[in-house]
Amino acid sequence: MSRLETWTGRQSGTYPAYLELYESGELKRRVEIALERLADCTCCPRNCHADRLHDDIRKAVCRTGRYARVGSYFPHFGEEDCLRGWNGSGTIFFAWCNLRCIFCQNWELSWEGIGRPVRPEELARMMLELQDRGCHNINFVTPEHVVPQVLEGVYYAVQRGLRLPIVYNTSAYDCLDSLRLMDGVVDIYMPDFKVWDRDVAKWLLKAADYPEVARAAIKEMHRQVGDLEIGPDGIARRGLLVRHLVMPNGLAGTREVMRFLAREVSPNTYVNIMAQYRPEYRAVRHELLNRRITREEFQEAVRAALEEGIHRLDHRSLAEAGCRL
Repeated sequence: MSRLETWTGRQSGTYPAYLELYESGELKRRVEIALERLADCTCCPRNCHADRLHDDIRKAVCRTGRYARVGSYFPHFGEEDCLRGWNGSGTIFFAWCNLRCIFCQNWELSWEGIGRPVRPEELARMMLELQDRGCHNINFVTPEHVVPQVLEGVYYAVQRGLRLPIVYNTSAYDCLDSLRLMDGVVDIYMPDFKVWDRDVAKWLLKAADYPEVARAAIKEMHRQVGDLEIGPDGIARRGLLVRHLVMPNGLAGTREVMRFLAREVSPNTYVNIMAQYRPEYRAVRHELLNRRITREEFQEAVRAALEEGIHRLDHRSLAEAGCRL
């Protein structure tokens, strides 16, 4: 990248955060730190202490060894308008997961690990291919358990010309140490906030500590990137975008989640309240989960967000659910 291109990118607000880390040598240092941690893995809140660096994954909840497993990658047009734009968001879907959501809509990836392991050079090639296809960003989906591999792939990709903003698309079950390694690498954090209650989290996600982990993670994400900034072209440049899936029978704890975001993160938090819950995978076995949400349940979730002080709601999701502000 020439000095003129670098300067122009910075002035236009499209200069990705990670380029300065690369230029200073800090990105390489973080890759080395992250890979070392794989030998006694505490990359996520599970703290399995598996030797993933040498592919000993017997104790690893994520079942992922030295190399990340990729299920698919493509320009995604189903994301929020500010991410997909007109050319799509360059999504890379990682297989396996550190949660065990019994209602997972991507269970083939998260529970069965559909995909194949990729070396960092190939991961970099995927990013560059998506860039060449005109995608507006690189969107890492379910990266919580593969932060070291993601950092390594980004390092190789930057060497070869990657210049797109990076989206970290996560369940929010993230380790703070891993998120700090991503500080200055990620431009847009897009966490879910799945459920508020510990007992519900234990049942649905197999992680009783999910609510407090998610709260701490989302605060750290906001500290790094702030509120979501959208450029004059309608494309997100930098910041935090929170997704919240409304679940039947109030299981997600929507009002409490919105209160937390408004009071402890920012009332300007951009939130996508999603209506697309459907009973998938093991959810069909449970009476409380085995139905779609009603229009009234979704409208109540939107009302709760507004009453708790959240006003930046994703309008496409509201329109698709037939809800007007």
